[in-house]
Amino acid sequence: MSMEPDARELLVKVSKSMGSGLIWLMINMTIGIYLGWLFFSDHMTIGNYIFYSFMILSLAGLIWYNVRVWK
Repeated sequence: MSMEPDARELLVKVSKSMGSGLIWLMINMTIGIYLGWLFFSDHMTIGNYIFYSFMILSLAGLIWYNVRVWK
């Protein structure tokens, strides 16, 4: 028993989008919490700037990837 090509293509797109989103979340939360750069203590440190810059740039990359997957 095989799946229709359209349904298979849709499921592949959905799984790629969800998988990449979950990996992005795990990487950013692990780095942010493990290194302590997610939270602010008294003031912003250079680590906070690096982490949030990386998070924004990687989010742009994730959005670009998902747009390419769904085209």
